[in-house]
Amino acid sequence: MDKHIEMLGKIKSREDFINFMHLFIQTAPDSSVRSYLDALTAWAEDMDGYYNNFRKEVPKDINWDFIATLLYSGSIYE
Repeated sequence: MDKHIEMLGKIKSREDFINFMHLFIQTAPDSSVRSYLDALTAWAEDMDGYYNNFRKEVPKDINWDFIATLLYSGSIYE
């Protein structure tokens, strides 16, 4: 089984999510999907800057596992 799939259900932090995404990107079927996933990952890595720039509080209770599961499921859903 692919390492990113094994991570589902165990992602507890942004760092876990970013690690998942780096593995998930490697399985993407084409370059445009990889580019999109790479951009999502880069934003997740730098999201504090976004919130700081707009003088908003960085969300604290993000369910990173749900987001990873959503993205993965979308890639295999019929």
